[in-house]
Amino acid sequence: MTFIELLLIAIGLSMDAFSVSVCKGLTTKRFSWRMALTCGLWFGFFQALMPVIGYFLGVQFQHLIESIDHWIAFGLLLLIGANMIREALSKGDGHEHNGALDMKTMFLLAIATSIDALAVGVSFACIQVELWSSVAVIGLTTFVFSVLGVKIGNVFGAKFEKSAGILGGIILIIIGLKILLEHLGVLSF
Repeated sequence: MTFIELLLIAIGLSMDAFSVSVCKGLTTKRFSWRMALTCGLWFGFFQALMPVIGYFLGVQFQHLIESIDHWIAFGLLLLIGANMIREALSKGDGHEHNGALDMKTMFLLAIATSIDALAVGVSFACIQVELWSSVAVIGLTTFVFSVLGVKIGNVFGAKFEKSAGILGGIILIIIGLKILLEHLGVLSF
């Protein structure tokens, strides 16, 4: 596998984390390096960790992973997106909502956005690939895209205030639905 091929895989894997990071940025009034770096570290770490786990699980479990990964991602993104919409609609009690960065929320988001990377790790077990440098590229790429996503989301969120949280929740639900429909064969991109 060439570096360009690996980089394209890394960019593709990072797109869900990028989208979620944009949603996080949408929910804050002022850009926060803390939020950007937190998203980058959580998403980058899990995007790097999952291929390692997938690699060591190997091909014998591939059919189990592929049969449920889309349902897990869909369910988690649906729940988190619905919660974002609920929070945005209940906004107005005077406190600034800056997007949840608590461990539970970030853990669930990191898992939901990195399940595809688990399957990539299984495929890495079947081909000649340098595992550690590959996961480093995947993790670093996701880190960078996630930090940029928070900034991009913040720029738009400052202009659209309350509807930003609703939009962010809808985006998460759509991403989850897209993952589900692609795996069910209804959509093909």
